[in-house]
Amino acid sequence: MKTFNGTVPLKTPLTIYDLSFRVNVSPKRKTMQITVERDGSLILTLPPEANDQQARDFVREKRRWIYKKLAEKQQLRSDAQQKQFVNGEGFLYLGRSYRLKLVEPSDRQQPLSLTHGRFCLNKEVVDRGNSKETFIRWYATRGKGWLDRKAQEYYRRMEVEPAGIKIQDLGYRWGSCTRSGWLNFHWKTILLPAKMAEYVLVHELAHLHEPNHTAEFWHRVERAMPDYVERKQWIAEHGMEVKGL
Repeated sequence: MKTFNGTVPLKTPLTIYDLSFRVNVSPKRKTMQITVERDGSLILTLPPEANDQQARDFVREKRRWIYKKLAEKQQLRSDAQQKQFVNGEGFLYLGRSYRLKLVEPSDRQQPLSLTHGRFCLNKEVVDRGNSKETFIRWYATRGKGWLDRKAQEYYRRMEVEPAGIKIQDLGYRWGSCTRSGWLNFHWKTILLPAKMAEYVLVHELAHLHEPNHTAEFWHRVERAMPDYVERKQWIAEHGMEVKGL
């Protein structure tokens, strides 16, 4: 634990929202600076006189800029590592990788299914160039069903009842909560391990009571999920590793 000016201790690495920073203190700096590395890791460089509250306020002020830069880097990595829709390629579902099997067209064959531990993709879908869109639709449908069922377990416990759940492409964000009570989740949420996807859900459910990340907000999250800190940290450290398509 580092202390600035011998007053306010700052825990390192510093985690704010779903962002985790490696903290550097530079005697040459007079202002605070955030660096987004090529691999998506975050560095917060501070002058010696900076304190914990100032660091947190600075990150909150720059949050939208950070998310934008992370999304740009994620897109660059995604473009460079596009999934190949060929036999044996691995695709995630609830944290586990399943191999792809291309199957011959059949009247009873769904465009895409998860059968006997394999993703089975109709060859006609590949021939038409619709493989990516087919996977996204499958993830969105499965994700909504899974989140709807899991949310039911928390409604009474957290004293909430959202207007509904929607699955969208939210860019860098995993989820969001609207003022009208709708919960939005990125379709990639269903790629996360189940425990981490469940944390994303509980996080947004808590926003139905507290729109901001206040102390009361985190108390509500903790009451519903006592080990939320470990799950939150996992997403901060490994969330960027969840590949899309």
